[in-house]
Amino acid sequence: MKTTAVNIDGVIVGGNAPVVVQSMTNTATEDIPATIKQVAELAQAGSELVRITVNTEEAARAVPLIRDGLEKINCTVPLIGDFHFNGHRLLSDYPECAQALAKYRINPGNVGSGEKKDAQFATMIELACKYDKAVRIGVNWGSLDKQLVARMMDENAQSASPKESEEMMHEIMVVSALESAARAEQIGLAAEKIIISCKMSGVQDLIRVYQQLAKQCDYALHLGLTEAGMGSRGIVASTAALAILLQQGIGDTIRVSLTPEPGEPRTKEVEVAQQILQSLGLRSFTPTVIACPGCGRTTSTYFQELAKEIEEYLRERMPVWKQQHPGVENMSVAVMGCIVNGPGESKQANIGISLPGTGESPAAPVFVDGRKFTTLKGDNIAQEFMTLLNDYVESHYNA
Repeated sequence: MKTTAVNIDGVIVGGNAPVVVQSMTNTATEDIPATIKQVAELAQAGSELVRITVNTEEAARAVPLIRDGLEKINCTVPLIGDFHFNGHRLLSDYPECAQALAKYRINPGNVGSGEKKDAQFATMIELACKYDKAVRIGVNWGSLDKQLVARMMDENAQSASPKESEEMMHEIMVVSALESAARAEQIGLAAEKIIISCKMSGVQDLIRVYQQLAKQCDYALHLGLTEAGMGSRGIVASTAALAILLQQGIGDTIRVSLTPEPGEPRTKEVEVAQQILQSLGLRSFTPTVIACPGCGRTTSTYFQELAKEIEEYLRERMPVWKQQHPGVENMSVAVMGCIVNGPGESKQANIGISLPGTGESPAAPVFVDGRKFTTLKGDNIAQEFMTLLNDYVESHYNA
């Protein structure tokens, strides 16, 4: 579904552009070195937009210094400012912060209440117009506008055919986003500067809300399951929700909001977002490693270790390869554990190896572009295959 294209410092969201991956730091923004480091790591991992918290005067003062620090290390990823409660004041009082950011994220439920709400929202939109910045109007079901909720719930209660509370919650989310976007346009912000989102933590809720949004507007849409969770739960829930919507053509930019496991890098959420898009065939980021799950025929863990080693190696090399070897992200590599599917899968890949299973001859045939290329034997199979892999990249993906 084609939406209005939004240009965020050279990154196009919406229109005919590919779905954009974004992420968010979890550092204290006023800790400038730590924030620069994490933004750079996220960008290196493939995040095309990075959001940072701007919640205090110290954080607002830090933003232009973070932007300068990133440019010194040649990191040009656009920065998004995440504002709640006091964004109108911080953007007004710290114009260098307002100028350094590429986009402002505004939550309609947290811009103020009563008479202050409209004025404070207008201030942020007027500043976005002044500095020519994009805005994401991000509704979250954990912080809905209480006045809007009360109004719509009262109207529903007085209706001749009142809707169920769940249906009303979905409708309130959509109305909050669309009314806020319409208000932003009335103030002077062009539709080409507006992205909207309606974040929910329930998979079915998210799907239904975005299906409604897509029918009712042409704004660029940001997708994400909020508070997705930790580990496999967060990955599976985010994938289930985003994959259905993306397959329907809904969504222009995504974030996977994972709770990092202890010791796990923040970049994990970027990798998962990329894998979702690559699995759906919407974009390619790194070569695909095809590996069998293992069974009684593959009693050795050798093929598993080799598959893991290759995946890590490919991701590590991609920042260089994508500059020197365009198209390498479309390459497929097969690492198979026995003769049942090994040769067949290896032939289908650009380059593949079929390792010996239980009782098989201790030899590993290597296939290149569908044909048997060589057979590896001995203790250095892994290193020899990695050499062949490098040779393949060098010979097949030249700039």
